[in-house]
Amino acid sequence: MPLLSQRLRAVPWVFLILAFAISLPAVTVRFYASDEIEYFAYLRSMWFDGDLSFDNEYRYFYDRGIARGWRFKETFLDGPTATGLRVNFAPVGSAILWAPFYIVTDAGVRVARAAGVDVAADGYSTPYIASVVYASAFYGFLAIALSAHAASRVVGGAGAATVSALAVWIGTPLLFYMYLAPGFSHACSAFAVAAFVVLWLYVRRDWPLWGVVALGASAALMGMVREQDLFIALGPAIDFLVWAPRRVQAGALSWPAVLMRAIAGTAATTIGFLPQLLSYVVLFGRAAPSATVQGKMTWTAPHLLQVLASPTNGLLFWTPVALPALLGLIWLALGGRQIGRHEAEIDPGARAWVGVMCLVMVMTQLYVGGALDTWAGAGSFGQRRLVGLTIFLVIGLTAFITAFPRPVGRYAIYPLLVLGVWWNLGLTAQFGTRLMDRQRLDPPQNAYHNFVTIPRQLPVLAHRFLRDRQSFYQPLQSP
Repeated sequence: MPLLSQRLRAVPWVFLILAFAISLPAVTVRFYASDEIEYFAYLRSMWFDGDLSFDNEYRYFYDRGIARGWRFKETFLDGPTATGLRVNFAPVGSAILWAPFYIVTDAGVRVARAAGVDVAADGYSTPYIASVVYASAFYGFLAIALSAHAASRVVGGAGAATVSALAVWIGTPLLFYMYLAPGFSHACSAFAVAAFVVLWLYVRRDWPLWGVVALGASAALMGMVREQDLFIALGPAIDFLVWAPRRVQAGALSWPAVLMRAIAGTAATTIGFLPQLLSYVVLFGRAAPSATVQGKMTWTAPHLLQVLASPTNGLLFWTPVALPALLGLIWLALGGRQIGRHEAEIDPGARAWVGVMCLVMVMTQLYVGGALDTWAGAGSFGQRRLVGLTIFLVIGLTAFITAFPRPVGRYAIYPLLVLGVWWNLGLTAQFGTRLMDRQRLDPPQNAYHNFVTIPRQLPVLAHRFLRDRQSFYQPLQSP
């Protein structure tokens, strides 16, 4: 029986892995946005040129008509930074995560050239671009796998966790940034945050010194992938500050030991973040982001509610699956019980506090998003700055599903999740074919296209996506 139980527990993981393997042909091997070129420029410039001078990378993409974004030339090629280099608003973390794939690909290309294969070893040719986009897809999948693991650990219910992971995978903008625009940082962001949260769940019981150091280094990686993700570290920081006095009061720990852990974690974060700080200094002459980025912030976060609930650009209208997920996190934080047998690894007493900390971490991202004057993310697919919240959506959705008796979940909640997933898939098709206004949602019109126009055009869309990918980004023809 124990062997049978272990095999049954492995089934969801085998299913997720097979689903990812089958989905790999859907990954789009190309760049088209200036953001993608900025992220890639770090990697190509450091590996091939050994510097952070991006002029040649930018000119390569501009001269070939790949960098077609608005004012690309004026922004990235016409004006130098304070240090005389070309500006790069992107952080360096995605390039760090892509580097192993890129370096192995470079070695493979050089071996192929030695064998007589006609392929350019210039850092730009198709194998190099492929290494980056497939790396993003891989990290996005790891984010989903880690999220399912975390949900099983916190809530229990491997089946519900797997369903939740699939719903978030296919029903949120993560899908778009894994397969259609993998050159962005969002799949890497989802992974970095998921890895940080999973590590915290293991470390938080005893906060060993090695665990605190590892958590600090993981926080640095989050911040280097997307600077705003560093705010997520606030949750574990609060958790540690609440845990430490209790341990000292119980006589299990001394204040010097607490201080040692705090110093070690802070030092690990600072040292781990040095690549980003050094890139700031090289590009802008100071250990801070571009003043252009900082100028977008209003720290009172006047757009916080709009980020969440605006009908034209809000998270809940772009991604309906997020609503039950957020409700599930609230239920978890309130100490709500799960119905049925769900073998969580975290005891019920600690589960509610973990839920509270998850909500704190979610709120940091809503706050940062609401502080930006570009909060709407107009022209981008979904509330892309919130893709890093993937793990919290999976945990929350698992809590939501398991809060109901099984028949209710099977016959009511799952169909609603299917609708949420279809909404995201339909918006993906509308966005790719310019059937919608890329600056904003129009929910009634989007609903009509999702449930009327897209089903009619589904065979044509599927053929274009699989056999003529470039045409997928052109308008739909009238039936």
